[in-house]
Amino acid sequence: MSNNSKESKFVPYVSASKSLPELTVTAIILGIILAIVFGAANAYLGLLIGLTVSASIPAAVISMAILRGVFRRDSILENNIVQTMTTAGEAIGAGAVFTIPALFMWGMDVSQALILFIVLTGGFLGVFMMVPLRQLLIVKEHETLPYPEGTACAEVLKSGEKGGSSAKLIGIGLVIGGAVKALGDGFKLFKTEVETGITGFKNAVVGLDAFPSLLGVGYIIGPRVAGQMIGGGLLAWIVLIPAISFFGSGSTTPIFPSEVPISELDAWGIWDNYIRYIGAGAVATGGLITLIKTLPTLFSSAFATIRGVQANKGQLKAGTIRTEKDIPAKFVWLGMIVVLLIIAFAPVTEVGIIGAIAIGIFGFLFVTVASRIVGIVGSSSSPTSGMTIATLLIVALIYKATGFTGMDGMIAVVTVAAIVCTALAVSGDVSQDLKTGYIVGGTPWKQQIAMMIGVVASAAVIGFTLVLMDNAYTMGSAELPAPKAALMKILAEGVLGGDLPWTLIFIGTAIAITLEFFGLNSLSVAVGIYLPVHTSAPIMIGGFVRYFVERFAKSKEARKARVDRGTLFASGLIAGESLIGVLIAILIAVGVQVPAVAVLASNLIPFLLFLALAGVLWYVSSKRNKEDVS
Repeated sequence: MSNNSKESKFVPYVSASKSLPELTVTAIILGIILAIVFGAANAYLGLLIGLTVSASIPAAVISMAILRGVFRRDSILENNIVQTMTTAGEAIGAGAVFTIPALFMWGMDVSQALILFIVLTGGFLGVFMMVPLRQLLIVKEHETLPYPEGTACAEVLKSGEKGGSSAKLIGIGLVIGGAVKALGDGFKLFKTEVETGITGFKNAVVGLDAFPSLLGVGYIIGPRVAGQMIGGGLLAWIVLIPAISFFGSGSTTPIFPSEVPISELDAWGIWDNYIRYIGAGAVATGGLITLIKTLPTLFSSAFATIRGVQANKGQLKAGTIRTEKDIPAKFVWLGMIVVLLIIAFAPVTEVGIIGAIAIGIFGFLFVTVASRIVGIVGSSSSPTSGMTIATLLIVALIYKATGFTGMDGMIAVVTVAAIVCTALAVSGDVSQDLKTGYIVGGTPWKQQIAMMIGVVASAAVIGFTLVLMDNAYTMGSAELPAPKAALMKILAEGVLGGDLPWTLIFIGTAIAITLEFFGLNSLSVAVGIYLPVHTSAPIMIGGFVRYFVERFAKSKEARKARVDRGTLFASGLIAGESLIGVLIAILIAVGVQVPAVAVLASNLIPFLLFLALAGVLWYVSSKRNKEDVS
């Protein structure tokens, strides 16, 4: 390696010659626990709104608080291992809930073996496929690919003295979020959904789900994305639903797909029978548009990766010092081959050789591209949905051409898409984690092993989480819409299965294209159309809180400190509600009777409670302390 190369000038926080505790038993146990917790939390969130949140920084903060505060250990590399394993749980949760619930919606008795098979194979492929790219993308292009989340997490780890107060914010948020969920949806002391019609405006409805997690999500994603989501919700609930009610008011015969005339449907009936198909068309189109818009980056990334590998063949071998050592290449390639052979011939699924080949091709192509894209724009902006949709559609067409159709074909297509989606989610997080490790001076092969342990830990429980949530709330219902998975179901049915209301889907397509001409992010608005407005409204309030927090900060440093505090508190709200939501599902599954009707039926109480919670979030974010000027 040339001494003049950019990467040779970089000095990690912990030098390569220094050895600190890293892949320890303590780190592994704590990492497994947090991987399971954040995997379940992100699964709940993904089923509710089709979005997940990054767990790396909250995991790093919790890890520091426990390892430093409780066990009196001060190894930054140990903390790095814990957050690496935790993000595996987050990624497994995302890959699972964006696809697998489609199988539940078909009425399948989905086995734990099938879920475990999907997430394990996808998770391992995501890790294996990223390993050969580390030297090129993380090391060689350290100056050009910032990997925003990975870099931010490294800064949090290096600023370990903040761990105590930051962890306290997460803990407080967790307790508050869990308490509100338990009192509202557990003990049913008050309603958690506020809804009202608009006088003289038939079937026009506005509402709000008073969920702490949605407030937290809105704060984290910010006012722009939250505003576009509520825009989609208002378009659906105070424009499209009243329009369908008005023009269909004279109908006395059912119009496909409904079995009930429009004149007899209320707002929820029209949403269920019409708006969800329009929203699905908009989401699918928005995802593909997002992918198309990244095609220049996609192709340039692929070619740059190929050129980099060719130009650095002699330099991409395993290093001889601690900070250069990856899992040996022979084990990586052997692992990929074994996983693909298992996918092709395992009796638990019927994707076959065609499906395994498609997973190998699309998996490696999209992992390569996604790993570079997240290095530029971050994991939250990666077009994972678009790449998963593209995989599903292409594989569905191939299956159809070979005569593999009907329900078996649809199940196989969703299985292929689920494996690829999981691989993409995991590889994106692996990329960010390896960047963090590179900055702080971690050992690559230990991080890669930690990621696989996290994959196994989260995979072992994610299936039970999905089954519990389905038993308690039903996948695809208004309580648990699982929007991304519902989209996969509709697309698979459209290519391989029965009839679909294509006119409604094409209306959604036209809406998404029109939104792009308006300069909006069609995918964000489309998700708002698909989800009930009750879901988008609290997200918007969270976005408003962040806007005002940023607006009244007096300096860039103060703004960052305040947003960071609010993000930690918001992460606690999400985790607390999610975990109590899973606990309620467990109680329902074992036969515990949860009250069916709220004790206090007033809409005002949950609304005021939610506004008070928003006020607490603003106070926590805006409170001045020494961190504002640190």
